Amino acid sequence: MSTFAITLPSGVTWEPKFVADINKEKCIGCGRCFKVCGRDVLQLMGMDDEGELIAVDVDGDDDDEYEKKVMTVGNAANCIGCESCAKICPKKCYTHAPAHA
Repeated sequence: MSTFAITLPSGVTWEPKFVADINKEKCIGCGRCFKVCGRDVLQLMGMDDEGELIAVDVDGDDDDEYEKKVMTVGNAANCIGCESCAKICPKKCYTHAPAHA
């Protein structure tokens, strides 16, 4: 059992799993995960035709610079392991893993 695992009053052991990766090929940049995460973990980026990530202009003036928008892990250290992002993702893009002590 991990040092991060806890035993709930029901006797079930729960271990938080932290965001490890987002599959950029599957991600459609819908933003559902961004809205559900209140910890500033995620960042929306643009992806050009060569697969390079470009910062998204909040004003929306540079939409022609990228092929699509994708979510990325901007601040992994802020993740608390709730997995809400994965639960709401319509494309099942998320990979989570337990922390290693």
